[in-house]
Amino acid sequence: MAIGPAIPPFLPADGPPPGHTWPFLGWALRGAWAGVLWATLWSAAAGSLEAVSATILGRVIDAANTATPATVWHDHWLLFAGFLAFYLLARPLIFGLSTAAQSIIIEPGLFPLILSRLHRWTIGQAVTFFDNDFAGRIAQKQMQTARAATDVVAGAIETMAFAAASVVGSVILLLAIDGWVSVLLLIWVAAYVGLIKGFLSRIRKASAARAGARANVTGQIVDTVTNMKTVKLFAHARHEDRVALEAMETFRERAISYGVISSWFRLTLMALAGVLPVMLVGGTVWLWSHGTASAGDIAAAGAISFRLAQMTGWVSFSLMSIFGNLGEVEDGIRTLSPAYTLSDAPNAAELGRVKGDVRMEGVSFAYGRTTADGRGGIAEVNLHIRPGEKIGVVGASGAGKSTLVALLLRLYDTEKGRVLIDGTDVRTVTQESLRRQIGMVTQETAMFNRTARENILYGRPEATEAEMIAAARAAEAHEFILGLRDANGRTGYEAYLGERGVKLSGGQRQRIALARAFLKDAPVLVLDEATSALDSEVEAAIQGALRRIMQGKTVLAIAHRLSTIAEMDRILVMDQGHIVEDGTHAQLLAKNGLYARYWNRQSGGFIGTEEEAAE
Repeated sequence: MAIGPAIPPFLPADGPPPGHTWPFLGWALRGAWAGVLWATLWSAAAGSLEAVSATILGRVIDAANTATPATVWHDHWLLFAGFLAFYLLARPLIFGLSTAAQSIIIEPGLFPLILSRLHRWTIGQAVTFFDNDFAGRIAQKQMQTARAATDVVAGAIETMAFAAASVVGSVILLLAIDGWVSVLLLIWVAAYVGLIKGFLSRIRKASAARAGARANVTGQIVDTVTNMKTVKLFAHARHEDRVALEAMETFRERAISYGVISSWFRLTLMALAGVLPVMLVGGTVWLWSHGTASAGDIAAAGAISFRLAQMTGWVSFSLMSIFGNLGEVEDGIRTLSPAYTLSDAPNAAELGRVKGDVRMEGVSFAYGRTTADGRGGIAEVNLHIRPGEKIGVVGASGAGKSTLVALLLRLYDTEKGRVLIDGTDVRTVTQESLRRQIGMVTQETAMFNRTARENILYGRPEATEAEMIAAARAAEAHEFILGLRDANGRTGYEAYLGERGVKLSGGQRQRIALARAFLKDAPVLVLDEATSALDSEVEAAIQGALRRIMQGKTVLAIAHRLSTIAEMDRILVMDQGHIVEDGTHAQLLAKNGLYARYWNRQSGGFIGTEEEAAE
């Protein structure tokens, strides 16, 4: 149903979200102004009907007073025809169009427009942005900010445009009666605006505090639910309950503070609303007693004053809601609007299909610390991996292995030196085009709560069904996937895997991740403890598939189980952020250095050192 200019719901934003309220709302509404102005026009038109209605009522009463019952219909038929046309046709039509503009254009259009812009901006943040916050809190802030911004606009159109038009129309009506009556209305409006201004800034701050406390409750609960297995294993249900209750108590206190301010606001405004009919009706009666106003004028002034007084409650409630939502928008802006800490260069190019030549030249990165403290990072690393070369990386936790991979993927920018692929500095190409050239399977396998098919196709969404199944077979995943069944009865590749793949065993998750990497078929392959979750029998079964996928690719494989990388072309040994040994398995054993010590002391094929610290 087209009743005006539509709002494009997923129009891209123009730049980053500003960090201040009004510029942010301008950013959020860009591309939607035609729809907003259309809805505002009809809301103002509906508001002006209040004065028109009171004017018609006064004319009807005056007509009844000046005519006899026998002649009133004949003498004033045009007035009564206008009366019927106004109440039966014009008024319902204008109110209907005003409502339709809100419910068909504004609300369904603005929310997805703002949410999509916030979501696009948020997913472009560096991984550290998500590491430093609750996942549930970030999601809550996106929803909260988009909803609150939509409600601010909808409320402003529905309330402020309507109320402003009503007041303007009322002033015009009262001017027709007597200028002094309209002055009384303007004095009352000034007092009303002053009272609102005094209260709403406090409401705005209290609402922001309440919104922040609510988001913390959501984040805490989501964090507990996400890690429920750990909660159960450590028997910490009481501890999690206490933490959640503390967050809830903070929210309750913020909500009470907001409620106290809101209650005083409503009480004061209702008292002020009671003054208006006394002023307007009393003033018009005084004019009538001096022969300068008619009975119809008294009725019209009374009708408009009672309507404005009634509207005061609605307007005050709506304004309280608008400013409360502004507080929520401001709270969301603080979380969602920070500039990217890692972004593409202004002239970043798309990286095409690479051969897989990887170089690191004097690369250092220590998360703002020093690598000597054993807490991760690398220092002055020089490394060249030729296209198609298979490299194994070993070292104790904190040696810098994961940092090496993170810098290759450009999850962080180097603090010193540069990383090149096929001679191209990774900082000069777009992050997404770079990561399309690198396939990765990690120890902590990420699964979406989607179907098995969707999780595998994440490697290459445009792949055919046959290619997807071939990848699953290569990863030894096809057979167990056929036996999957979720809580809703969906089976096989249509079965949902649960949040983070919780319905699968560790080995099953790893095999789906391998299938995803097989399907991606990137020229550079990173294996970060890729088989650590597999039992020996399953690992042996997929070794052939791993060898096939590694053919023709540049491979970087991190492992504590040294047997999995013994056949690599070269093995790098890292210690405290440095590459301390580099050679084949046989060469490193002959050297009788750190690698040989790892090999000799490993138990069950894993590195074990007394000094291990979290990387």
